[in-house]
Amino acid sequence: QVQLVESGGGLVQTGGSLRLTCVVSGTMFRVMGMAWYRQVPEGQRELVASVTPSGSAEYADSVKDRFTITRDNAANTMSLQMDSLKPEDTAVYYCYGKTLRVIAEKLGQGEFWGRGTQVTVSS
Repeated sequence: QVQLVESGGGLVQTGGSLRLTCVVSGTMFRVMGMAWYRQVPEGQRELVASVTPSGSAEYADSVKDRFTITRDNAANTMSLQMDSLKPEDTAVYYCYGKTLRVIAEKLGQGEFWGRGTQVTVSS
């Protein structure tokens, strides 16, 4: 059973920092494309940052130069370092992973989500 478990959310003041971590189990993490999404109440889930199996990262314009996504293939973890936080960063943050098609066929699905962790930035 594939599991993605997030941790590290919480309440922080404007300008503060948080570090989110996602631990992946049950499948081959090192071949997965990974990403962080976030969602506000009654809003759509939006892509925050993504990282390829080799570590190449991309960011939404709204978080560029403030957030850093990394992965540790040996530890099966992905992290999101969030600095200079703003009230508009308040959301539930979700860990997402997509595996190779050959693995997806064996598992019955190729995309996986964590349950989310709440990040609240007070003004």
